[in-house]
Amino acid sequence: MRKLITFDDDTFDKLKQLARDRMATFQELADEAFADLLKKHGIPIDLKDALRKSAKLVAEPARKPVEDGGQPRRTRKAKT
Repeated sequence: MRKLITFDDDTFDKLKQLARDRMATFQELADEAFADLLKKHGIPIDLKDALRKSAKLVAEPARKPVEDGGQPRRTRKAKT
């Protein structure tokens, strides 16, 4: 699927130069940039990533919030 996006001339020139320096295509740069953006916002990139994220959520036990925001409260033992 093709989509058109617009860059200002300076940005486009810098992206073309980056692609040349890395011996990559413009499409590879775009794929990397959009994958990083999705990752930043916690959106799975593909099925494998979605399954990994789902398994991680199931494996982590639910944590109770600490009341005072710091260390858990400790109770003192009664002296006998």
